[in-house]
Amino acid sequence: MTGATATLVSLADVEAAHERIRGAVRRTPLIPAPFPRAGGRGATDAPDGVWLKCENLQRVSAFKARGAYNYVSRLSPEERAAGLLTYSSGNHAQAVAWAARAFGVPARIVMPVDAPDVKREATIALGAQVELEGTTSAERKARAEQIQREVGGTMVPPFDDPDIIAGQGTVALEIIEQLGSREPGMVLAPIGGGGQLSGVAAAVRRRCPEAEVIGVEPEGAASMLRSLEHGAPVTLDRVSTVADGLKPVRPGDLTFAHCRDLVDRVITVDDEAIRDAVRWLFGLRLVVEPSGAATVAALLSGAAAPAARGETVAVLSGGNIEPALLADWIGG
Repeated sequence: MTGATATLVSLADVEAAHERIRGAVRRTPLIPAPFPRAGGRGATDAPDGVWLKCENLQRVSAFKARGAYNYVSRLSPEERAAGLLTYSSGNHAQAVAWAARAFGVPARIVMPVDAPDVKREATIALGAQVELEGTTSAERKARAEQIQREVGGTMVPPFDDPDIIAGQGTVALEIIEQLGSREPGMVLAPIGGGGQLSGVAAAVRRRCPEAEVIGVEPEGAASMLRSLEHGAPVTLDRVSTVADGLKPVRPGDLTFAHCRDLVDRVITVDDEAIRDAVRWLFGLRLVVEPSGAATVAALLSGAAAPAARGETVAVLSGGNIEPALLADWIGG
C-alpha cells in the first residue's frame, strides 16, 4: 500500500469503533479554558478561549487506549491467544499492555532505551514483557519484527492501520457530541506517526466539513510536514525533541494519505513552546506530557490563531510525564 492508493478510513468506520470501545475506554472531559493574549487578557470560554479535550485522563493516561482496544477487539481468539506484540516509545506500549490484560492474553513490547521511566514502569505494571532497543522508531520496529519471526505473536501497529486510526478518531466524535449546539471551527491534534490526527480528520471532515483540522509536530521531529512538502512519506535522518511521543522518523503510508487528503495544514512548535504549554496547563491543574501539550503550544506561541468562527479545540493526547521533569519545568 502506498499513500497514492490507500483507502481512507470512513466516518462509518469511526462510528463503528465508537460503539465497539464505548464500554472499555473513558469518555474524557472537554473543558473550556481561558486563552492568554498580549497584555495578559484572557477569556473564560470558547471561541475567545479554547476547549481542551483531556485524553490525559484516558485509560493509561493517553488516547492510545482507543486505537489499541479497537484493534485487539477485532482480532480472532486465535490471533489474540498467540500473544500481542508491538513497539512504542511509551503510550502505545501501555495501551497494548492494557488491552492484552483486558482480554487475558500476554503482551511483549519493544521500547527505546531512553523511554521515560514512568511509561516503561507502567507498561510492566500492566503485565507486559518489555525489551529495550535503540532510540528510534525504526530500531524498535526492526527488533519487534525480528521477535515476531522468531517466536510469533500478533503485531499491534502503533499508528498505520485502519482499525487503529478509526479507534483514535473516536475522540473527535466525543468532541462533537460534547460541544452540543456549538460548532467546532478548529480542531488541533498532535502528530507522532499520525494515527490520531488521521482519525480526527476522518471524523471531523465528514461531520463538520467547515471546521479546520490542524496537525502539530515538534520542529525537531517534523516527519509529516517534510513528507507533505515532498509529496510522499520520507524518513528523517535524526529527530530531537522533548516530546518523546512525537518522535517517529517516518509517518505511515496510510496516515500520510489521510493527512494529505483530509488535514488543512500541519504546523510545528519548538521545545520551549512545548515547555511553556506544559507549565500553562499545570496552572489549570492539568498534568500533561510534552507530546500532549503540543496543541496548546501552537496556540500559546501564535503558530496557530484561534478559529475566527466556531470553537477552537485542542486535544491533550496524554499525561505520562516524569514527575521529576514536571517539577523541574514548573520550578524553572
